[in-house]
Amino acid sequence: MKSSPHSSYLSDYIKPSQIIYDLKATDKVQALEELLDVLAKQKLIENKKLILTRIIDRERLESTAIGHNVALPHARVDTGGDIAIAVGKSKKGIDFDAVDDKEVHIIILVIWNPSLPGLFNHLFAGLAQFLIRDDFRLRLFGAKNKTELFNVLSEVELRLPQQDRIISRASLLKKLQTIEIKMKKSRGSQRKQLKEQAALIRQELDRDLVDRYERLMHRYGFAVAEVDEGVCQGCNINVATGMSSAIEGSNDIYICENCGKFLVALKKKKK
Repeated sequence: MKSSPHSSYLSDYIKPSQIIYDLKATDKVQALEELLDVLAKQKLIENKKLILTRIIDRERLESTAIGHNVALPHARVDTGGDIAIAVGKSKKGIDFDAVDDKEVHIIILVIWNPSLPGLFNHLFAGLAQFLIRDDFRLRLFGAKNKTELFNVLSEVELRLPQQDRIISRASLLKKLQTIEIKMKKSRGSQRKQLKEQAALIRQELDRDLVDRYERLMHRYGFAVAEVDEGVCQGCNINVATGMSSAIEGSNDIYICENCGKFLVALKKKKK
């Protein structure tokens, strides 16, 4: 297995022995343990207990189930190499607190090295592009054995996201801003807990992204603005029509051409 972050396909990071075709797990934690056991057996990770704790902490912050019966649990810890991936398929389905309330049938577990902050975005961008396609998911769920599942996953081409669009980091960046604003008003154990949550998010985000976020926070007091009816709430200027449409219903981050703040879709209030 190649380990270069510039590889073009998911198959550069995974082999059939890292796939469980029929997960025995009946809940989220059991599934994570089962997949980590595979990576430990392949000597791709050390300290399974520490990694499991890190992944569960991440899940508590925000579910990694991305909808369409797929979950991408992950943690940024030193694997000894560049990246470690395990894939599991559950016939019955596992509750992952998904945004669409659907049980998860495909779990792609990713552990990557802290010294490679851009690697997860590289993987996530490629995976997201394929997983949103109905035809790809149909073949993924319909794979009859481990070999077929591996062959389908091998088709995933990895591409870095464009500079003005950061794949699926919007909810995390917005949450980081909310947490850090709360931190300024908190004390004691609450502040400590918020600080730990902020650190967990920062570990996952790319360094360049965090640097830009910090500059905006220092200058304006906030870095992430919502788009409401095509208007950036950070500067009250209309955003490009194409961008406004793309942001709607998306978890991707875009950047306002006028004020430079990160743009996210307006969070609709539940009735």
